[in-house]
Amino acid sequence: MRAQDNILPIEPSVRPLANHDRRVGSILVAEGLLDPRDIKRVLDLQQREGLRFGEAALRLKLISANDLRRAIAKQYDLPVLLNEDARLSRELVVAFQPFHSCAEEIRALRTQLLIRWMRDGIQRRMLAVVSPGPGEGRSYVVANLAVAFSQLGERTLLIDTDLRRPRQHQIFGLTNRLGLSAILSGRADRSALETVPDLDMLSVLPAGEPPPNPLELLSRTAFGALLRELQGEFAVVLFDTPPAMVCADAQSISLQAGSALVLARRDHTTLADTGRVIRELKDTGARTLGTAFNAF
Repeated sequence: MRAQDNILPIEPSVRPLANHDRRVGSILVAEGLLDPRDIKRVLDLQQREGLRFGEAALRLKLISANDLRRAIAKQYDLPVLLNEDARLSRELVVAFQPFHSCAEEIRALRTQLLIRWMRDGIQRRMLAVVSPGPGEGRSYVVANLAVAFSQLGERTLLIDTDLRRPRQHQIFGLTNRLGLSAILSGRADRSALETVPDLDMLSVLPAGEPPPNPLELLSRTAFGALLRELQGEFAVVLFDTPPAMVCADAQSISLQAGSALVLARRDHTTLADTGRVIRELKDTGARTLGTAFNAF
């Protein structure tokens, strides 16, 4: 994915500063990776060699490079996931590998979306990620975008509106027994929303069991009413969608969301299909914020 426009500076939501100790050493001690004797050894080496604390601990082999990266991420209030967490898919590269080149591309895309919302005066920050066909990376991109927005300190909700072949419950290690389909059919309530462990600002609403009438459910007034309710609680709401050229669900979802991002994949998506989806979204009245090129 390559952002084509220049990236402009923006000011994220203001968050209160925490008053706990943000030094790398204190973080490593709090996580049980160093004890007081280790601290003394690190400080002695740090003073002799003129190293940073983390570098000295790494040289003494008291911590791993991943330990240091996680501590630095925590120092700057960047929530990350531990590699030991087997429940969540490694597709969540922004959470598991926040310094990976792909994570940088996702953050660049996040910035471009924020700029467009700000430039166009859009207060309703709801976005459907749409692409023409299967295998173009919608679920991967929208899941990582959701993590990236939550790392800004924005209360973020990811809704899996692919009621035909849902994937977000697999990516986030959630059950799919209850979800959006159950809410829209009146069989469940808001308790179907789940907060992602260790990513406290991120919630996910799985699709739920595939219904026999997905488009009809998504076209009901209950869906719009649910979104208006959720909009009051979340700063950003993102939607995973089915392939736009396979069914009409994505167009309906984009209209409800108000904004759409069209995704194309290198060596996979044709220009003609991408153009067709953009035209169809325009015909529905949904605003297309831009097109992203997925190279991963």
